[in-house]
Amino acid sequence: MKGLVSRRQRVLRVRHVQHAMAVADAAHARDAADGIANNLERLRKVRGELFETQSAASGASFAAMQELASRLEQAGRQLDGALYDARRVVEAKDGMTLAANREKEIATRLKDRARADLEEWRENRLAGLPRYRRMQRNGDK
Repeated sequence: MKGLVSRRQRVLRVRHVQHAMAVADAAHARDAADGIANNLERLRKVRGELFETQSAASGASFAAMQELASRLEQAGRQLDGALYDARRVVEAKDGMTLAANREKEIATRLKDRARADLEEWRENRLAGLPRYRRMQRNGDK
């Protein structure tokens, strides 16, 4: 019976570590997605501010600004794709976190049940002893 409790405790420790790792992975993925979203917002801001010049621009500088604008738009489309992928990864990691949490809760319940079974077994064993043996075990001489 003690072996069962110790095995359940060991499984619980493993599940706890798995849950902690899943939470850390989810947080890391969420941070990566937030970083991509921040970069995308900054890119859009730069693109929006590109043609806000008040002075007259020469043809060469206007062409350079158009080239830069098209490159910024292309980079924005790539970041949109990366952000979509990052959000999918976050969803997957959150699902793994939920599964790890569920496994941890199951392991906790199994450990508690094994501990209760051990206590019940000990009580039944003690109740089965003759009275003088019980007094010796309890220290009541």
